[in-house]
Amino acid sequence: MKKNILVVDDSALMRRVECDIINSSEKFEAKDTCRDGLEAYEKIKTNRYDAVILDINMPKMNGLELLKRLKKEKIRATVIVVSSLAEKDGRITIQAMENGAIDFLKKPENIIEAKGLKFRQQMEAILNTVLSSQNQPKINTGTVLPRTVPVHKKAAANNNNKLVALACSTGGPRALQSVVPFLDKNMDAPMVLVQHMPSGFTKSMAERLNELSKVKVKEAEENDILKKGCVYVAPGGYHMEVVPTGDGNHKIHLSDAPAIGGLRPCANVTYRSLKKTTFSSIVCVVMTGMGADGTEGIRELNESKPIYVIAQDEASCVVYGMPKAIAESGLTDEVVTLTDISKRIINQVGVK
Repeated sequence: MKKNILVVDDSALMRRVECDIINSSEKFEAKDTCRDGLEAYEKIKTNRYDAVILDINMPKMNGLELLKRLKKEKIRATVIVVSSLAEKDGRITIQAMENGAIDFLKKPENIIEAKGLKFRQQMEAILNTVLSSQNQPKINTGTVLPRTVPVHKKAAANNNNKLVALACSTGGPRALQSVVPFLDKNMDAPMVLVQHMPSGFTKSMAERLNELSKVKVKEAEENDILKKGCVYVAPGGYHMEVVPTGDGNHKIHLSDAPAIGGLRPCANVTYRSLKKTTFSSIVCVVMTGMGADGTEGIRELNESKPIYVIAQDEASCVVYGMPKAIAESGLTDEVVTLTDISKRIINQVGVK
């Protein structure tokens, strides 16, 4: 049976383009369309949809207002937001995910881009990812795993020189709000964070997390010196590496090298760069997301550094892909529910 999709956009052209993409698949059907959030609200109240493709800027009731209303009235819906790269829309997109949207899709800038292969592939991929995850049974493991791959035991000169390296993808922006704001402001380590997002949106996400958090959160810039109690978000469109400075510190290096598996930033690049650092231990955290980004990088890092690996459990993931891959690798030390991740991080690195 095909999955029913509701398309909400004030542009007749975008509604037609999105419906054509959806209906071209054997898996999906554009069941209904709406021109604004108010009309969509009435549809969602009385009908069941497997997913909603939701525009942000609309008359009568915009996408964010609709999400807030659904949240307030406890009406469940699987919502994928379509948003432009404008700075204002970037901020609103983060708020949309904060209010229940599962993921977002970059809105085409013109009709040529809207009808192009790239947008079609992106929409099909996100629908496949989000809707396939709904079919999987959720089991909350919440347990400590016996690590099957030995951790590297190389002696370290400074046992207090630690780092947290976190990776996530689909569902990450919302999940991160259950982790980063709950980190102690005196966290005795810096954190580098890779979230798969396009250029422009990572800055809005970092700014929003900074507003909510006791630690400082910023979009990483070239040559940023890592400081304890600070979180550095990889900017969309760039790979992020951590390199020693020669004086005992470490700094950020950004690279516009080709995407790896369609990803830039790619968490594997970040984890591999840590092999050359002087950190005494590294806490690797893998959260919700499709695919397996991070696993190979952590596997290589484990060969040269003492690491401790925390994976998000299946029950609290939007998409159980990246955490599943690292858990199945035998490298995971703990599998914990989303709301316990911040506690487990602090337990490993301590506070100043």
